[in-house]
Amino acid sequence: MSLLTRIQSELQILTDAERKIGEYILEHPELVPHMTTKDLSEKTGVSESSVVRFCKSIGMTSFKTFKLELVKFLTLSETNITDFSILQKKDLPYDLFKKVTYVNKMAIESVLSSLDRKELDRAVDLIQDARKIIFYGVGGSATAAFDAHYKFGKLGFQSIMTQDFHYLLSLIPYLNEQDVFVAISMSGKTKDVLDLTKFAKRKGTKIIAITNIDKSPLYKEADLKLCTPVVEQDFRIGAISSRMAQLDIIDAMYISVFNRIGEDKLEQYCEARNEVLKLRR
Repeated sequence: MSLLTRIQSELQILTDAERKIGEYILEHPELVPHMTTKDLSEKTGVSESSVVRFCKSIGMTSFKTFKLELVKFLTLSETNITDFSILQKKDLPYDLFKKVTYVNKMAIESVLSSLDRKELDRAVDLIQDARKIIFYGVGGSATAAFDAHYKFGKLGFQSIMTQDFHYLLSLIPYLNEQDVFVAISMSGKTKDVLDLTKFAKRKGTKIIAITNIDKSPLYKEADLKLCTPVVEQDFRIGAISSRMAQLDIIDAMYISVFNRIGEDKLEQYCEARNEVLKLRR
């Protein structure tokens, strides 16, 4: 039974205040993931405590958990564009552009609910003090790993990213507790990512996982979890919204580190910029 079907079936046994919340959600499901309990209470004319009780009445532990489940339902149902059901409808390119924009926007905004603020703060601390940083992901997650490697390399970090599994096997023995291994995997079950993560962990290297909020094997191995919402299925035509969520977290880490050390790097940034301008002439 889907989340919205469950709400519909339980409307009759909810209190009046909870029923108002349920009816609003059924009418405007796409708006709720970006709301706070205060927002939803104001829209429905009930108290914030009623919103919390509503979530518990339908089997959710918290409003945050409810929003994540709602995001998962919305992105994996009729708005989903990354599974093979897209072949059943022959949309025009501009219609597909609007759908892509919608799911990417929803994925990015939903990271606000899946990401733990304290974990992000600690991850930025680790990155800032790291001797070496290895970013690793395969498939669609390799794109995010390369983007992170590129950005932190520009800040002067000894940043490493390669898709060569065996090359990384040869590098990991040189890592220690001063280094950071950033493992990127939507499912958190990719064997190559897990094998390298476990190897790096045995060397005392700190592990940061960028992975779905589901408690996967990678989630359990990591010292710090930067969680993305579940916005795509494993079996899909390509990573789209999941990649956007990963890139959003990487951009947040990059800007946070730059905010702390950027003044010390301005000379190098300007030097590089001047060389770029010379090459354009």
